[in-house]
Formats: sequence, C-alpha cells, structure tokens
Amino acid sequence: MITDFKNKTAVLTGAGSGFGLECARIGAKLGMNLVLADVQQDALDKTVAEMQAAGVPVLAMRVDVSKADQMQAFAEAAFKRFGAPNFVFNNAGVGAGGLVWENSLKDWEWVLGVNVMGVVHGVHLFTPMMLVAAKADPAYQGHIVNTASMAGLLNAPNMGIYNVSKHAVVSLSETLYQDLALVTDQISASVLCPFFVPTGISQSQRNRPEELKADDKPTQSQMIGQAMSDKAVGSGKVTAAQVAQMVFDAIAANQFYIYSHPKAIGSVQTRMEDVMLARNPTDPFSHKPELGVELKKALRA
Repeated sequence: MITDFKNKTAVLTGAGSGFGLECARIGAKLGMNLVLADVQQDALDKTVAEMQAAGVPVLAMRVDVSKADQMQAFAEAAFKRFGAPNFVFNNAGVGAGGLVWENSLKDWEWVLGVNVMGVVHGVHLFTPMMLVAAKADPAYQGHIVNTASMAGLLNAPNMGIYNVSKHAVVSLSETLYQDLALVTDQISASVLCPFFVPTGISQSQRNRPEELKADDKPTQSQMIGQAMSDKAVGSGKVTAAQVAQMVFDAIAANQFYIYSHPKAIGSVQTRMEDVMLARNPTDPFSHKPELGVELKKALRA
C-alpha cells in the first residue's frame, strides 16, 4: 500500500498529452518530483510550463521511447537529478488500424517500436535502479504502471497491429508483477487497460518519424480503421483525467489490473471462454450486428 506521494519521484513517458499529462497533473497536486518525456516538443513544453507553475521540480526531455539510446540518456538524467524514481509510468503509445496483412513493415516497426519496445526500455532501465533503492532503504516503495489497452485483452478486427502490441504489454506487465514478487515486497506493478477514452491516440500519425512514414497512400481498410478509431475515441465518456485518478487509486491499493470501462470485461470473459472451450472466436459485433454488416460491406466494396 502506498499512501504518501509527496516528494516522491515519478517518471512519465507520453507526458505531453492524454494519460501521461493527466497523471503528471495529479503528481503535481501531490507534490511529487516529475520526470517527463514526450516525442512532441511543443506538447512537452506546455506540460512543463504547467508543472513549473504548480511549483513542483521538473526534469523534461524530448524522447522517442522506441530508441534505446534516447531512453538510456533519459534514465541517466532522471537518476542524476532525483535518484531512483518511486513511480514509472510507461505510458507513451501510438495507434494504427487496417487489415493485418495490409500494414507495411514500417507500420509494424513504428507501432511495435513505441508500444512494445518503449515499455521494454522503461522496465529494463528503471526497474534495476528501483531494486537497488529498495535494498538500500527498507522504507522505499516503488510501483511501475504500464499502459496497455483493452486491445491487450481482446482482438477487435481491423486493428491487428495495435492488438499485437498491447497483448505484448499485458504479457510483459503480468510477468513483471510476478518477477518483482519473487525478489522484493517493496516494488509492484500494474497494467492500465483503457477502453475508448478521448486522448490524442487516434492522431498518433502526427509523431511518426520520417524514416518510418508510410510510402503508400492508406488502404481502404486503414482509412476505415482511422475513421472508426476517431469516432470511438472522440465519443468516449470517461475522461483521461478520470482514468489518471483510477491509476493513482490503483497504486495506493496495489491493484494490478486497471480498467477504465469495467463493463468491457464481459467481452474479455467471452474471449477467455472461447479459449477454454476451444471454440472459434465469437463474432465481435454480436452485440451490435449492424456495425459488423456495415464494416463487411465497406471492406468488400
């Protein structure tokens, strides 16, 4: 149980928008030291200005989390300034849709680079620091939160590349939780699995690196995927700020799975039953058949 956040250090990737920004805002209210990274410099600058205005110590760096050397420099700067962090939010993420065979290898490299390797780098660099701090100080407590998605527990059609990346994050996080429990009682982990929440995720292309830009025009399925994602994310009723509060509540309660939309778990149960009964995957549109009909028609046109 972690109840005292004041003067503790939190590392947040993707701090320029969405959950990263909202978690930073809560961290500032709680009087924490903030170590912030984002790939988008202007968004990061705005976050930093806001945090400094709130009077909390801030270290910020423009970082592409998919790049090992940039993450290494970020981790070293964080350690030099504040020592081992108490909290690490591996939150940076990007989205991409389309039929799974239509994604280019550059699409795969970009999405897996950010969504999977970004989290891997955070775990790889900060966990050892935290373990050393825990050994040195019996009062030290730490917690790592990895942002996955309900797409890490489900496999909605026409968004395979994203599903694959988020399943990897869930798997990494569950294993991290178990591995930490083997070696320490002072550090734990959680996985955040949001459903559709209004953040910048559906506009991820804005931060896509030049060398991984798509060569071809988007396919029909990719345009449909983008439109569906814009609509679903944009119409979400639960806000990023509410989800950030859920994250801090979960850390305080040492709760592993964090869901923004607990009702969505019904679909996870159906999927798990498919697995256990070895039955073919259930139609994801069975609760709204007209959506499935519409998507099929659009893709077969």
